[in-house]
Amino acid sequence: MTLVIDGHSYLYEMESLCDVFFPYEKVTAVYGDGHDDSLLVYTGYKEENGEARLCVRVKMEERFAEKQGVFSLKEPDFERQCGLAMAVLLFDILVELTGYRPAWGVLIGVRPIKLLRKLTAEMGKEQAAAYFLNSLYVSKEKTELSLRTMEHEQPVLAASRPESFSLYISIPFCPTRCAYCSFVAQSTEKTGRLIPQYVELLCNELVHTAKVAKACGLRLETVYMGGGTPTTLNARQLGQIIDTVSGHFDMRTCREFTVEAGRPDTITEDKLRAMKERGITRISINPQTLNDTVLRAIGRNHTTQQTLEAFRLARQCGFDNINMDLIAGLAGDSVESFCRTLDGVTALEPESITVHTLALKRSSHINQNGRVHFINDGKSAGEMLRYVNTVLTKKQYIPYYLYRQSRMVGNLENTGWAKPGFENYYNVYIMDESHTILACGAGAVSKIKHPYKEELQRIFNFKFPYEYIGRYQEMIDRKDKVKELYRQFLQSSTNLTN
Repeated sequence: MTLVIDGHSYLYEMESLCDVFFPYEKVTAVYGDGHDDSLLVYTGYKEENGEARLCVRVKMEERFAEKQGVFSLKEPDFERQCGLAMAVLLFDILVELTGYRPAWGVLIGVRPIKLLRKLTAEMGKEQAAAYFLNSLYVSKEKTELSLRTMEHEQPVLAASRPESFSLYISIPFCPTRCAYCSFVAQSTEKTGRLIPQYVELLCNELVHTAKVAKACGLRLETVYMGGGTPTTLNARQLGQIIDTVSGHFDMRTCREFTVEAGRPDTITEDKLRAMKERGITRISINPQTLNDTVLRAIGRNHTTQQTLEAFRLARQCGFDNINMDLIAGLAGDSVESFCRTLDGVTALEPESITVHTLALKRSSHINQNGRVHFINDGKSAGEMLRYVNTVLTKKQYIPYYLYRQSRMVGNLENTGWAKPGFENYYNVYIMDESHTILACGAGAVSKIKHPYKEELQRIFNFKFPYEYIGRYQEMIDRKDKVKELYRQFLQSSTNLTN
């Protein structure tokens, strides 16, 4: 599709909305009028007599619609409000032409709860909720979900201190690559030979990172080992990594240590016992669905029965804090099938359930092309999430963190639900960007947070295991920048108080 930008700087807002309604279309942005396409979005801006005149036109095959608006140049916070006004014009047209109304309205950010909390601090909770409903066109259902999530994550955020940090450990290996996956994860068939060397270097990086954290005076709050699939490693390798963490970081303040066990076909008794004996407090067993036909379609080589057996085995090994991940909107899944999956998972009574909505990134194997079918996908995924809200609320789970991604089916959301007292602190901290995350391993990104300002610096590790191994020292040198950043933070904070 062609997106015309004529006389304004709202490319990001316009392009993001086009992605919401046409997630499988490649959006080509052009500047100036006079372009043509079977799917064309024109957005124009012109100033006349102290006013901004906005014009939005959309052509979809043989259908056409146009809306115009006038905006005072003297409007407070002009740039933001004018961009919002143009977004609303485009939103209204696309709703009219497609018959589809996304539940999150014109809200395109990844962190809606963070925005809601900011608005609440500025104008109070009632006015913030009204802004979500009336200005951003967020549905009543999603506004209420946002308010509940904001309430439940607040105690977790309050536990973070200026000197707090969390540790992320990346294990970028999986038995096979899921068809929808866009993460930097490698199948063991292709890269399994790299695992022993990778584990050795990862442990070395963890030792170095512990020294950096100590030099900066940081306090460890949470540890999260993700991937990929960490349990692709054997029990000895898992134990080696966990022992390195506990042996070099100050664990006295650590609230939780999560290992994303993930794929049920990688979970064995010796791995579970290796983790439990070393104090792992939380694991995640991720079926995504309990429909074996859908599992085969998305490239996961395990069965529903293996999921059930892995869960029971984890309980037998003493794990009393287990999360399970599900995905709404998987190819081939129906609303009825998804509801059966949720019922089957809740019957196991895990301490938390994270419900993702399928996000089809361009790098995934099953990225699709088309202009109409996504609308029905979005409606079905919306019904699935409504069932989630109803069932999990009834069963006393609470929503405690929420985030969104680009190219999600139905422009919906991912939500973490937990029984009270089993909220995963790391998930809240990483989404809210509340404190520093020191990240180790291939594809990991350290996020260095200023203790007293909304300022974040990123330090990237190399993406792929072979790069991580081949350029290891270069990456370690980058990690030393953390100390320089904290020195600058301290200096700026001192200048503020003088």
